[in-house]
Amino acid sequence: MSISAAMSNAVLGLRAAGRGAEVVSNNIANALTPGYARRTLDLTSGYGGGVHIVGVSRHVDAGLASDRRQAEAAHQHHGIRSAFQLRFSDLLGAPGDPTSLAAQLSSFEAALISASSRPDAQDRLDIVANEGRALARQISAASDGVQAARTQADNAITTEVQTLNNALEQVESLNAQINGAQVRSEETAGLEDQRHQVIDQISALVPVRIYQRDGGQVALYSVGGAVLVEGSAATIGFEGVGQVTPYMSVAGGHLSGLTVNGQPVSADGSSGALSGGSIGAHFTIRDDLGPSAQDQLDNYARDLIERFQDPAVDSTLAAGDAGLFTDEGGAFDAANLPGIASRISLNPTVDPAEGGESWRLRDGINAATEGPVGETGLLLEMTDALNSNRTTGGGPFAGDANTASSLLSKISSSVNVELANSDQLLSFASARLTELTERQLADGVDTDTELQRLIQVEQAYAANARMLEVLDDLMGILNRL
Repeated sequence: MSISAAMSNAVLGLRAAGRGAEVVSNNIANALTPGYARRTLDLTSGYGGGVHIVGVSRHVDAGLASDRRQAEAAHQHHGIRSAFQLRFSDLLGAPGDPTSLAAQLSSFEAALISASSRPDAQDRLDIVANEGRALARQISAASDGVQAARTQADNAITTEVQTLNNALEQVESLNAQINGAQVRSEETAGLEDQRHQVIDQISALVPVRIYQRDGGQVALYSVGGAVLVEGSAATIGFEGVGQVTPYMSVAGGHLSGLTVNGQPVSADGSSGALSGGSIGAHFTIRDDLGPSAQDQLDNYARDLIERFQDPAVDSTLAAGDAGLFTDEGGAFDAANLPGIASRISLNPTVDPAEGGESWRLRDGINAATEGPVGETGLLLEMTDALNSNRTTGGGPFAGDANTASSLLSKISSSVNVELANSDQLLSFASARLTELTERQLADGVDTDTELQRLIQVEQAYAANARMLEVLDDLMGILNRL
């Protein structure tokens, strides 16, 4: 080998060692950077000897990354659903909680019993009115809380669909940049890291599968089969309403669904084209869990209103007259059930706060004049109405015979069962995500291994540098001859 060839090989070795040190230092510096994949320098022997840099390889376990993305999507989905179930449970209140709906019902019943023992005591009649008003307002507040959750879900869908569209466009753009870089024989690892992070963001919203395409590009399909990126990015369509009410539904045309390039797709359930991530969870709350919770409250409000508008309880009422509890001042109308929980109120004729007279609790809601102050009949009838087994007219417990208290207990119990199930699914999803994240981190940059590689790089650098010294000495000897 000639001196010039040896010198060329040594220079190539120094260049490779320098580039190798750069790769190792980047690995160590980004060991905890989300989305960063470990790099290695690819080398080959050139024609006539010497080492040549082929490029930089990015190491990712595609299967593990896909599993972790699915776990992240499931964690987001079950976390959002569990948060709604907890919120609904809190609206009803826990057993034994003095602010719960059950405790308020007990306070109302206790006020009726107290008033029946002293029907002549105006203050006790006033307390019955106060407790009845508080009970109606608490039912209404629970209904408002459910609709607030549905509204927040609708607003969240609007925000997340915009985020999804932006992220899909970024994948399309990064695909083009990576393809262009490969054509120019430039490194693409940094661009691939960016794309990896964007796809992670997409998969939390809508779980996706990745398919490799020519030129370093990727195609994205949702797990449910929707085409999200195939050359160009799809456009996801959604129109929020701003405020959701008990009457609104997708079937009724009041609420928007999702579209992909103008074609309707489903995002709720387990088999929807865009189901499984956070967007699907918000749809489930808005269109499934929320309406179900509202239906339970509506049927409880209906049961309470019907118990007291029966002329058998209050003989001063005629058929169709409003009783102690009303639908915004009127009697219950089966054709106007949706949202009745938000409209339930104490009859204003017995409510001193509304200009009514609490003595009507003793003498009859439609009584023309005040009767004997010692009369207890109506107060006892109202107490019995609360505690009588009455066939529930609708909801999940339709056809069952329930007291007002037992019906509320069944509703609370079913809500707590759903909450426990949601928490169990969330716990499993969280454990799976943690395990897969730890495995992915373990498969990433190992700083101990990188430091060992750095020592090898330094040794290679020193060897090539020593070679240049020797060659310089030889050239000096030749020049002195």
